Amino acid sequence: MLKQIRYFQSVVRLGSFTAAAEAHFISQSAISQQIKALEDELGVMLLVRRKRSFTLTPAGELFYKKSLVLVADYDDLVRAVQRVAGNADERLRVGLLKAYSGKEFNAAVSAFTVQHPDVTVEVTHGNHDALYALLRDGALDVVLNDQRRAFSDEYVNIVLDIREYYAEISANSPIAQLDEVEITDLKNTPLILLATPDQQETERRFYTQDLGFPSEIRFIDHIDDALMQVIQGKGFMLIEGSGDTVQTTTKALRLLRNGKPIIRRYCAFLRADASKAHAEAFVEILRAQF
Repeated sequence: MLKQIRYFQSVVRLGSFTAAAEAHFISQSAISQQIKALEDELGVMLLVRRKRSFTLTPAGELFYKKSLVLVADYDDLVRAVQRVAGNADERLRVGLLKAYSGKEFNAAVSAFTVQHPDVTVEVTHGNHDALYALLRDGALDVVLNDQRRAFSDEYVNIVLDIREYYAEISANSPIAQLDEVEITDLKNTPLILLATPDQQETERRFYTQDLGFPSEIRFIDHIDDALMQVIQGKGFMLIEGSGDTVQTTTKALRLLRNGKPIIRRYCAFLRADASKAHAEAFVEILRAQF
């Protein structure tokens, strides 16, 4: 019954049998049958089904609210019992690119947790080279990273998304009147990057030699401090996309190099000789978010 209750909760939370079926990687007819079996077990109707929608019955509303507490308590009990028995939770060690700002990763962790409640996701943030080294040395199981070198057969390489670079600059800058700008036109505006001292030289080489930025580079430890520099017109930051909300203090300009947009490929990487079932499952869920 516990699995049926989880299916029911997903249907209500997502508002759709189809979405719930996709979240649990089963067919829509299968999840519908499971909900019907739950209703038969309880002896009450939880949902009033229509062609493409449903509504909760009063009994369904009560069962949904109480079942959330019930399942949460059950999950806590399972973890407590495993700890007492000396069985630590399984871990999935995931590396996340420090500069990545999309919402897809958090959505993937959330969906993975629903599918694998007994697996703890441990996230490590770092720049490209730091994450690459941790994956290579076996300290991480899967990495969401940008692509800076040719793909290697030693890894499972999955392209998740291709995004254009934008320059976030002060809204008070005259350049903010533009919608796109060549990187050479920003040569007198410092490029602000987030990096720890041990990462700075690697990041400097990549942005100057590989991407061709002619600007002075300034390294900042924290995103809030970097944003303050941008707002005051002391430099620009790199972002992907023009942003989801309207900004009044900064402006995002599409970055061009010789008239063409500068792009960044986001990829998921696993070691080919040490791939794990949970890592592969997480990557599949991550791919679905893009």
